[in-house]
Amino acid sequence: MAQMTMGGPGAGDAAKGKLVFLECQGCHAVAPGGAGLVGPDLEGVVGRKAGSAPGYDYSAALKNSGLVWNDTTLDKWLTDPSGLVPGTKMAFAGIDSPALRADVIAYLATQK
Repeated sequence: MAQMTMGGPGAGDAAKGKLVFLECQGCHAVAPGGAGLVGPDLEGVVGRKAGSAPGYDYSAALKNSGLVWNDTTLDKWLTDPSGLVPGTKMAFAGIDSPALRADVIAYLATQK
């Protein structure tokens, strides 16, 4: 799989990703200093070490995964979280569409 980069081939559409992300807002906030809901706040997630946002009780599996959230790791995570990190607490079946995953990743990249 080619790595998705902002503005490069395969890059997602952040505006479309914001719409897709509406389904995620029941569990995740994306606001500066936003409180984690069922899941952690995703503001600033791109470039962050997995399991490191303050104020959220991550699974040991995610904290110890060694992942850093970037286009590639987020794509794998959004495809199948428990396949990427067995033992994660995230109960999410994944997003089948590569285009929708790219859109969500592009949106998350704007949330700094």
